[in-house]
Amino acid sequence: MTSVATFPGTHSADRLVIRANPHDFSDWTGLLALILRAFAYMDGRIDPPSSALALTPGSLGHRAATETMLLACKGDRLVGCTFLADRGDHFYLCKLAVEPDCHGQGIGKALMQAAERHAITAGKTAIELQTRIELIENHRMFERLGFREIARTAHPGYKRHTSLTMRKALA
Repeated sequence: MTSVATFPGTHSADRLVIRANPHDFSDWTGLLALILRAFAYMDGRIDPPSSALALTPGSLGHRAATETMLLACKGDRLVGCTFLADRGDHFYLCKLAVEPDCHGQGIGKALMQAAERHAITAGKTAIELQTRIELIENHRMFERLGFREIARTAHPGYKRHTSLTMRKALA
């Protein structure tokens, strides 16, 4: 799957290209750096710390081999990513990341739209994700994209809720 989004008033070099499971991708270190930059705003805000901190270039390569990886590129620059794990009737979306200096350019929305198209093509009825309880701005963003809270969960060892599970039904 490859899709192209062009933003109003941009040059062709600013087109956003989204690719699924690119066989020629090898910059796992660069992908990890993008995810860590995108998740850095969570440092000190969430407890327990983000699982992104446990990622390695090798673990990302393994994830890409077992899940659907979507990459967003502007020209030759990697600017966003997400992964979709098959959970039977739905996909679980994780590690949605956009370069901080690219926020507000529609990259996250384009990744979500690509994930939805991929899920529908794969016959899935929904997409689920988790977001941390402290990240209210993320809850609101996902609600604007059509996701609804379906559960609250706690990480092992925590007596309080640490995450929201959100789900979007697909037509």
